[in-house]
Amino acid sequence: MKKTTIHDIARELNITFSTVAKALNDHPRIAASTKEAVKEMAIKLNYQQNKLASSLRSGKTRIVGVLVPTLDVSFFSSVVHGIETVMNSNGYNILLYQSKELYADEIRGIDTFLQTRVEGIISSIALQTSDYNHFIDLKKRKIPLLLFDRIVDEIGVPYVRIDDYGGGFMATEHLIKQGCKRIVHISTDQNVTIFKERLQGYKEALIKHGLPVDDSLIFTGHLSIELGRNCIQQLVNENIEFDGVFAFEDYTGLGVLKQLKELKINVPEQVKVIGFANEAFGAHITPSLSTVDQQTVKMGEEAARLFLKLIKENKYYEKEPEKIVLDPLLIPRTSSE
Repeated sequence: MKKTTIHDIARELNITFSTVAKALNDHPRIAASTKEAVKEMAIKLNYQQNKLASSLRSGKTRIVGVLVPTLDVSFFSSVVHGIETVMNSNGYNILLYQSKELYADEIRGIDTFLQTRVEGIISSIALQTSDYNHFIDLKKRKIPLLLFDRIVDEIGVPYVRIDDYGGGFMATEHLIKQGCKRIVHISTDQNVTIFKERLQGYKEALIKHGLPVDDSLIFTGHLSIELGRNCIQQLVNENIEFDGVFAFEDYTGLGVLKQLKELKINVPEQVKVIGFANEAFGAHITPSLSTVDQQTVKMGEEAARLFLKLIKENKYYEKEPEKIVLDPLLIPRTSSE
């Protein structure tokens, strides 16, 4: 059977090839009635648009690259869900790549996107990354780049994140209001802005409530369950008193709970614990883990909307980068109450 072409639709409707092509691509100058007639005839004739050929002609692939550190945690999966929902509803598809928290894989992901001719990239930066030249190069080449969650101001691109300082302050103040006076904070030893801001929020909450900032209660390491376990064991081994723990993310908080249970230290009676991120497991463990919710789906939706708005304006880097900062939400559960 002969394959239906745009010429066949044009002949049936007695309009030009150009009009059909524009109607199929939703050109604003084509009347709605014409677009509807073309659509109906395309269905009747079983026409299937060659999207590759169309993208080569227009220079538009309608594909956006989304680069995430990992999908092993529900935080990034939820953000991607928000991004994809908005993109799909606006006629775009996403191409997803995981950096696995590795600098080299982050660069490989960007190369893959460029070879696929994506119309732009939405990304969160890998923990291993400290050199941002690959992102700066995208900006120099006028390729739209938007960051979410783990952002770097020096790159100078639009971003969407939550108020991590406010979240750190909120988590610490929650423990203080529950009666804690010796609060441990577990953070990362990597140079990541959002985690530094959570640490700063922790410190300033202590100061606000007249509690000392004790360096012996601040620990750093690589994000993991083992980090939480090891910090608790070290505190006990060194006979350091503590009655609260604020972990910079939920998996480390899970490690804290596991080690406290192993040492037969009761939660929340003896030690109260709060994490950060509201990972899916937190509500289903015993005791359930208090946390700070980062509005993940909303973060993804806002990132996609901002990205689409900026590329539609067609002046992506010609003004000060737009920044959206969402409010964190306290989720108190059994581990702290």
